[in-house]
Amino acid sequence: MSGGDDTSPGLFEAPVTSAPEPHYLGHRQRLRDKLLRNGAAGFADYELLELLLALAIPRRDVKPLAKDLLVRFGDFAGVIAASPEDLTAVPGVKETTVAALKLVEGAAVRLLKGRVAERTALAAWDDLMDYCLAAQSRADVEEFRLLFLDTKKRLIADQAMQRGTINHTPVYPREVVKRALELKAHSVIMVHNHPSGDPTPSQADIDTTQQIKQGLATVDIALLDHVVVSPGRYISFRRKNLL
Repeated sequence: MSGGDDTSPGLFEAPVTSAPEPHYLGHRQRLRDKLLRNGAAGFADYELLELLLALAIPRRDVKPLAKDLLVRFGDFAGVIAASPEDLTAVPGVKETTVAALKLVEGAAVRLLKGRVAERTALAAWDDLMDYCLAAQSRADVEEFRLLFLDTKKRLIADQAMQRGTINHTPVYPREVVKRALELKAHSVIMVHNHPSGDPTPSQADIDTTQQIKQGLATVDIALLDHVVVSPGRYISFRRKNLL
């Protein structure tokens, strides 16, 4: 009998074999290769969401979860914009998954904001609207925000001023005027969302807009526009001749 530490399988010992890779790993690798080769333009929503979920849940087939989330929230944008409370109500969604989705939402909004940061608001209007839609069109309650502009109509600050209910946000003209003066703004764009999905301005929206316009005019600050957003759509008071 030879000495030493023999680690080879014994006569009655089953040889050690590596477990086969889960079926979804090859699919996931193909998606990654496609993404790196061609970008995300050709991806279906569930494929893009599947890759994102795989970063948060690496040891699980996440395609069924991706499809469940899309059924629940409608599309990719709806998933990443959903509230943490609504997301965790979906079976299989934990805190790490929510963090990954919220990170993507924050990155998207910041990227869109960066496109308008050094350009005049009117020259970058389409990009500005893309930013406003991404930032608040899918909120589940009304949110009122102000875009403060300098003498060249470039963005000084973007601030959420009020958060209300599903169909009402209290806005106080004196607070708008006060903040515009503090920032030395020369003009302002108002933005708020309609969670109902219909961006048509209400009579209350029109009345509030006129009150704020008059208040800003007393200190020589122009109200350039009031934009009402909902998922995928917006209405501009300026373009509708409501200012």
